[in-house]
Amino acid sequence: MSTLQLDFHVHSEGSYDGHEPVDLILEHAADIGLDGVVITDHDVIYESKRAAELAADYGLIGIPGVEISTAHGHLLAIGIDEMPPRRAPYDETVTWIRDRGGVAIVPHPFQRTRHGVRKRNIPDVDAIETFNAWLFTGYKNQRARRYAEAYGYPTVAASDAHTLPYVGRAYTEITIPEIDREAVAREDVLTAIRNGSTAVQGRRAPVPMAAKHYAIGAARKSGYYAKVGTLQTASYARFGTLKSGSLLKTGVEKGLAGMEKLVAALR
Repeated sequence: MSTLQLDFHVHSEGSYDGHEPVDLILEHAADIGLDGVVITDHDVIYESKRAAELAADYGLIGIPGVEISTAHGHLLAIGIDEMPPRRAPYDETVTWIRDRGGVAIVPHPFQRTRHGVRKRNIPDVDAIETFNAWLFTGYKNQRARRYAEAYGYPTVAASDAHTLPYVGRAYTEITIPEIDREAVAREDVLTAIRNGSTAVQGRRAPVPMAAKHYAIGAARKSGYYAKVGTLQTASYARFGTLKSGSLLKTGVEKGLAGMEKLVAALR
């Protein structure tokens, strides 16, 4: 039996409100002991697909996804490889996701300021996000949990991270019987969600990893951007040298051309 820890709701720099590159998110997730993260950028999937392809390099399970804007609020599409239609009715989007082998998870329900779906618009879905780390132990998290319990929906927890230190602040434990961790694939995780083999972590603050997250996240982010800055500086320096050489060559050529015109005029 395998018990895995996954964060199903993380935003990268591919999202209009995200900040972090996916390789940094993956490296951080591995360091803090997660078994996988799903990049769920708003209405774009290209960075999520790239992250899923790179995940194995970090010892993580690769699962693509997206946070899609429907006509009735946001919806997480987990385990799909293409973009769902935007602004379609909620129930039609759920069907679209399922038809392509994915699972449909309601993120931060009832939170209208964050485009959460209203209760009356929730159709038959695969799971409810009953703990969103951005609210911690807020009333809407509690309401989501009560709703999921009342209607028998599987529950998940996620960080909804937009910056690195929040990755994994809340996560879902997935239990997969009779499969070793090394053999677990995307479909095994999706099946476990559908079957309700999930446990919410992050109900109390701080979650066990929180302090470690902040320390590692701050240090890793500083190191990453220092490296990027060095590479960019070297690139700019090289570009400047090439440009200076080009300008010098152009200046010499123009000078010679001017001299030739002057000599011709004096003749």
